Amino acid sequence: MVFLKAVCRRIDTLNTWVGRGVSWGTFIVVLVVFSDVVMRYAFNISYVFVQELEWHLFAFIFLMGAGSTLLKDGHVRVDIIYQRLSPGAQAWVNLIGVLFFLIPGCCLIIATSGKFVYSAWRVMEGSPDPGGIPYRYLLKACIPAGFILVLLQGISLGIKSFITIIGNEPDDADAKGER
Repeated sequence: MVFLKAVCRRIDTLNTWVGRGVSWGTFIVVLVVFSDVVMRYAFNISYVFVQELEWHLFAFIFLMGAGSTLLKDGHVRVDIIYQRLSPGAQAWVNLIGVLFFLIPGCCLIIATSGKFVYSAWRVMEGSPDPGGIPYRYLLKACIPAGFILVLLQGISLGIKSFITIIGNEPDDADAKGER
């Protein structure tokens, strides 16, 4: 049990750090969008590079921040029934969801994105638009990386749910994702 809790702590710590890094990405995207709006409306100037940078930053934030969001229990779900369940029943719902939906879905996306990312890296894919970002392959690499982080966090959630089901509560900080 100690080993499983240690695994959860390490996964949670990884996604906490990644989430903190991604939060800086949100700050950067606000600055980029603000400057784009000012340039467009005040000076009637628009750059393809800046517009693509906004899209790339948004994609980076959502892909790389998804594991941290799962850690903080921030994903959208229908809580009408779930919130009324006992902690044990919630743990069963989480464990079944992780085993039958989250893990297979993440594995499918990781596996199918491999060729996609490889071909983008092989040709050093960039924007097809003149003046666009030349490093699109870096963004495409975030697809499997982001889903690996979600997969890891799902494993952590599954372990915590299993620990709850067998009656050995995870640490409070572990259960809430505060590490």
